[in-house]
Amino acid sequence: MAIAKAERLMNLALCLLGTRRPLSKRELRESIEAYLEAGSDDSFNRMFERDKDDLRELGLVIETVENLDGEVGYLARRDSNRLPPITLDAEEAAALGLAAKVWQQARLAGAASGALQKLRAAGLPEDVDPYGAHGALEPRIPVHEAAFEPLMLACRDRRPVVFDYRKANAAQPGQRHVEPWALECWRGHWYLAGWDRDRGAERVFRLSRITGKVRSRSGRFTVPVPDVVTVRETVASWAGETADRSARIRLRSDAGYPLRAKATSVRELGDGWDELEIPYGHGLDAWLVEFGPDVVVLEPAELRADVMDRLRAVAKG
Repeated sequence: MAIAKAERLMNLALCLLGTRRPLSKRELRESIEAYLEAGSDDSFNRMFERDKDDLRELGLVIETVENLDGEVGYLARRDSNRLPPITLDAEEAAALGLAAKVWQQARLAGAASGALQKLRAAGLPEDVDPYGAHGALEPRIPVHEAAFEPLMLACRDRRPVVFDYRKANAAQPGQRHVEPWALECWRGHWYLAGWDRDRGAERVFRLSRITGKVRSRSGRFTVPVPDVVTVRETVASWAGETADRSARIRLRSDAGYPLRAKATSVRELGDGWDELEIPYGHGLDAWLVEFGPDVVVLEPAELRADVMDRLRAVAKG
């Protein structure tokens, strides 16, 4: 749905930019395939008015002109829609270069590289190397989840989505209806923040736990998007990053390196086991379950009970 609309907007923009005289609604409808497929005049008129408003919101200057016969036409003059010369200093160019390199493992890599080429064509000096100032840096944001791209587009277009989500303590995934707000990478994992319609509350979802396809839904968001979406802070609190308590666990000597990085103390027990003290906050039980038989919770008792309950739920299938 998003691709079809983007193609329709692009075709309308090209028609309006390419004409030397104003084009009427009838001429535009005959020129654009998506408009020809509109079921009725009312359907076409609604679609055209929405598309025209969307293009104007994107910055395209569209003029409305009435001829001697009283017929209304539309055009977008090139001189009114020409960008000013682009000037970037070395630091700004380097920042753009780093941003492009970040996405080399994602499907956005081609778009990022193409953007730099367009900046060159628009006047970026040849002696400015977007990569040179930070050539030793090789930033990467790994994107392996199939859900990333449809969710990124849904966040951008403010479109509700539906997907199947498997919680850490559940054997089978459950369906979620979500208004997606923002995506963020934290400690090597991608997370989505949004409004869970079924639960009537803000939720954060780990993309690696989304199963199957992300499906778009029609309609608008029912809840305003916050000015600041604190994905990282929410996930950190669930992982115990802001905890004011501690937990003691046993951990196999050759396992659980993320847990070791969080530990405030580590003591060798022998026989291939260590004892760790780690911050304890909401959601730590779900994280510990992911390490399976390599972790044994010693205390507090409530954390041990929560982990056992999650393991039993998974074992029951």
